[in-house]
Amino acid sequence: MANLFILRNYAQKLPSELPSSILFSHSSETLTIYDAYPKSKFHFLILPRVKPESELSVNDLESLKSLLAGDKTRAKQVMDALKENADILCKEIETEMVKRYGFKWPIWIGFHGAPSMHHLHLHVLSADLCSEKMKNKKHYNSFHPKHGFFLHMDDVLSWFDAEPSYFKTMAALEEKKYEALLKDDMSCWKCGSAMKNMPTLKSHLQEEWDKEASRAKAKAERKRKLEEKQKNTESRAQKEEASDAHTDKKQKVSTPEND
Repeated sequence: MANLFILRNYAQKLPSELPSSILFSHSSETLTIYDAYPKSKFHFLILPRVKPESELSVNDLESLKSLLAGDKTRAKQVMDALKENADILCKEIETEMVKRYGFKWPIWIGFHGAPSMHHLHLHVLSADLCSEKMKNKKHYNSFHPKHGFFLHMDDVLSWFDAEPSYFKTMAALEEKKYEALLKDDMSCWKCGSAMKNMPTLKSHLQEEWDKEASRAKAKAERKRKLEEKQKNTESRAQKEEASDAHTDKKQKVSTPEND
């Protein structure tokens, strides 16, 4: 049970107290850590830090539900800080995607409607759900981008601009409602096909990603060849232009001046 509070423990530490195997980066307001059980090829968590001088306590930052139940202005400040760091992280992930795989693909940013870990944490993961740590239906349904349990950051931020009654309804985050979603049948998040079991699902997701990777690499290769062709064409044109200029200059020098 102690592991359920591990994120809270991290959030109360100084960045220098966390090993590089856990901490990816930090800001004055947040910690970005590697997910210990990644459910995609890239998977990070961003935590709001708990600092002595902060107006928000450990209890305020217990979860998204507890944060939204408190002062709305302070809650928005926390959300904005998380979003700002998530955007920075996304750029770093994309760079690593290209470095490792030769192309980049979408990234999801969001919360779980009924989280199992104590302390507010924002998931930032690549849109593939291909991982050996994806072991059961609960894992999968909790990250399915269209299922409802995974609350996309932009959607949550939109609650702040909605009518107060709507904000109150959404911010209630009734655990039973969200936990029921984890028991639903599994389907591919990309094509919608029903999946009878986890081995079938994982094999299908890998095939989907492999096809996407193949298409992306083929597209990149076509782009590279086109750019190379354009470069060669421009180079030939420049050489011809230089040659013509040299010929013109030579002709002018050899032509005698009029008396």
